[in-house]
Amino acid sequence: MRFLPVNLDALLVELDDLPQTLALLAALQDQPLPGVEELVPAARTILVRYRPSAVSAQALATAIAGRRTDRAVERAGTLVEIAVDYRGEDLDEVAQLLGATREQVIAWHTGSTYTVAFTGFAPGFAYLSGGDPRLVVPRRKTPRTQVPAGSVALAGDFSAVYPQQSPGGWQLIGTTATPMWDLARPVPALLQPGFRVRFVDATGRPRAAAPAPAPVAAPAEAEGPALEILRPGLQALFQDLGRHGQAGQGVSASGALDQGALRAANRLVGNAPGAAALEIVDGGFTLRSHGEQVLAVAGAQGPLTLVDAAGQRWPLPRGQAFALADGDRLEIGAPTAGLRSYLAVRGGFGVAPVLGSCATDTLAKVGPAPLRAGDRLAVRAATQGVVGAPEPGPALPTLQETVVLDVVPGPRTDWFTDAALALFAAQTWTVTPQSNRVGLRLAGETPLARSRIEELPSEGTALGAIQVPASGQPVLFLADHPLTGGYPVIAAVAPHHLDLAGQIPIGARIRFNPIRAFAPIEP
Repeated sequence: MRFLPVNLDALLVELDDLPQTLALLAALQDQPLPGVEELVPAARTILVRYRPSAVSAQALATAIAGRRTDRAVERAGTLVEIAVDYRGEDLDEVAQLLGATREQVIAWHTGSTYTVAFTGFAPGFAYLSGGDPRLVVPRRKTPRTQVPAGSVALAGDFSAVYPQQSPGGWQLIGTTATPMWDLARPVPALLQPGFRVRFVDATGRPRAAAPAPAPVAAPAEAEGPALEILRPGLQALFQDLGRHGQAGQGVSASGALDQGALRAANRLVGNAPGAAALEIVDGGFTLRSHGEQVLAVAGAQGPLTLVDAAGQRWPLPRGQAFALADGDRLEIGAPTAGLRSYLAVRGGFGVAPVLGSCATDTLAKVGPAPLRAGDRLAVRAATQGVVGAPEPGPALPTLQETVVLDVVPGPRTDWFTDAALALFAAQTWTVTPQSNRVGLRLAGETPLARSRIEELPSEGTALGAIQVPASGQPVLFLADHPLTGGYPVIAAVAPHHLDLAGQIPIGARIRFNPIRAFAPIEP
């Protein structure tokens, strides 16, 4: 085993192959280690998130190194058959790459029983291992921007089914109507780690219509006290502290990008710190109060305005609670510092959780729908807590100054040249307009050069990971990032600067400050 740093609260265990990885995963699941929060397995690695207050990285590495990796992992009894129409866009190209016919490729694909090795990339996306050893093909040189839901695909020695429309670089050999992800099921992901899968050739047969996907949860309509959205601005979402513990279904935690601001807004109105609030990007947001409400806004700095029923206007403070009378409007203007505001209401919003959380995951499309003009949000009655004292917020980034983010090198720092590592810290990076809750896409004058150019097998990615694709221009993963990724991660934003990263506006400049040297963890 090799132990690589991921962040101050995560490490990556690297093994020789998939069987060793699955054996170690089973050992860690059978006898959990104190302080371990989550395990994210991949092709040859396991990402281990832990509580630094409970265990150190070195102690954790020592404990993991003592586990066996040579035992055979028993397959689960569940067998799932998936009917496939083998007329995929890349079937002919795959046959050519393998020196085979279309019929041979189909026979090899249907002639094996696969096992769900791990999940990731998207909810319900299962990496299937154990197929015919002749079915080994590279990813496409240029990924597609959109792969249809139900596409059956190959990459390396894995097979998979895309659960929803998404970008992707796998080779498409067919399609299926069997839904991989359905929130109407008790367990939305059809395929779980350890399940066995068999593909059945249904080419040309009439296909039963796939069931309509369950709609994402809509905000509850309210007869009593409510907040009516008049203008949602650029983006307004329900967020809380996230849905942790769903990695087995390929679902990341999501949650508020500035969790300190979310907690502050809730404290100010007397709610539990992790209660659902509205995360509002930029300005242009307006709501109307139906009934009397107590609200607070934390996070980004900028104008708040109360407009009463007669049209009179008053400025409101951020960082402290304020009251709205029936018919009053609240306007949130463009921020002067930061990007995201968090609006909490005393009593909390009457919104239904999805998989245990009210967070909206924009990549996975899990959670309440984004807010629209006309939505009327129910407000629950306050049951506990008192209105909190005013709280000054932390300094937030602006376009006029360079934001410095502390970073922890790893796990793939050694995949880059020495010049690239020096450039990573010395160069100023600009946040591009392609940035969102999935990640900040950065642009620098000189791209980062790799010392290793081979393809990296998919491995777990952490919140704050800075992934470097072939372009050499980094992507800083935020809360809605995929669980696994196939590009090397040069470093990760330290936990104490994650909230700051979530407040960086488009066009801002960033510099990275490595807080320690990269070195594998010695058990």
